[in-house]
Amino acid sequence: MREILFVAGEVSGELHAAGVARELTALGAPFRLVGVGGDRMAAEGVALIEHVSRLSVMGFVEPLKRLPKFYRLRRALAARIRSGNVALVILVDSAGFNMRIAEIAAAANVPVLYYITPQVWASRAGRLRQLARTVTAAAVILPFEEQLLREHGVRATFVGHPLLDLTADLPERDEARRQIGADVIAPLLVLFPGSRRQEVARHLGPFVEAARTLQQRHPNLQVVVSAAPHVGIDRAVCPFPIVRSASFTLLRAADAALCKSGTTTLEAAVALCPMVVAYRTDALTYALARRLVKIPFIGLVNVLAGREIAREFVQGALEPLAVADALEPLLDHHSPARAAMVGELRAVRESLGAPGAARRVAAMALDLAQGGTTS
Repeated sequence: MREILFVAGEVSGELHAAGVARELTALGAPFRLVGVGGDRMAAEGVALIEHVSRLSVMGFVEPLKRLPKFYRLRRALAARIRSGNVALVILVDSAGFNMRIAEIAAAANVPVLYYITPQVWASRAGRLRQLARTVTAAAVILPFEEQLLREHGVRATFVGHPLLDLTADLPERDEARRQIGADVIAPLLVLFPGSRRQEVARHLGPFVEAARTLQQRHPNLQVVVSAAPHVGIDRAVCPFPIVRSASFTLLRAADAALCKSGTTTLEAAVALCPMVVAYRTDALTYALARRLVKIPFIGLVNVLAGREIAREFVQGALEPLAVADALEPLLDHHSPARAAMVGELRAVRESLGAPGAARRVAAMALDLAQGGTTS
């Protein structure tokens, strides 16, 4: 039996790859599913070649430490792709690694479907030419990406954002609070320091300090920390309850959230949870990023809105007192600031399309694997 090969090198990417695998099975795809990913992909029938928890890194500096592992994995994937047994390669996010895999697959005349394409609108626009040369079709998740990629020769289709697929069974506020063991009445702040070890190490301290400042002002304030299943939280730094693998439930339960920049900001928008966005990395990575990144915002929610609807605190600006001041009115259901943000978040959510992204991507994948073009 021929294979469909997934390559998802990040925790968020493997979640979305798992959704596509589930839909491929539902469509009766006559292919074996294999790939790089995690437990959720495995639960959907994907035979794992490498686990994502051993690959996930961030920035420009940290990946250098794992180059030997990446090279070994790339060689193994290249051999598999060139074997003649792979009907389709599905790349999910992870541009640094996956752009090279796209080149290998294109050289071997194996079709490539790129789901959640590199953010060429933010930096490294030269990748547009590489995408046009190596990718058979692209399934994009932000509304403006389809036209941008098509203008540069990439056969791109806006499939809607996969986060919308995860919201069908979201609990109401009171039920969400019961599920996480929180008081139904008292205000609740949720901290999202990140899904990678390096992110948590840099964000947890100032996030906790900001929350403690707010608790001094509002002694009844509840604080919960969201954590990925594989990332440890230093209890010497964090005195708050930890809830793992339940970000949407937490956002439904929360009055406000303090989010590391990234997909979490869109999750908060979908859940209509007011937020403040923060990010800190090492000095060298930040200096390089400032040269490469061409957009004024780091939070995806602000990128989509085209303006700063959620306050951003980046690098040295991540001061706990300033963050606490920005969060405080968002915890108050009677404040104009909170009402205005909820309205802005609703507009962002509506721009993300309709549920069903995984199903649409699976249909594209099956067409390509069987010799189609998904034109």
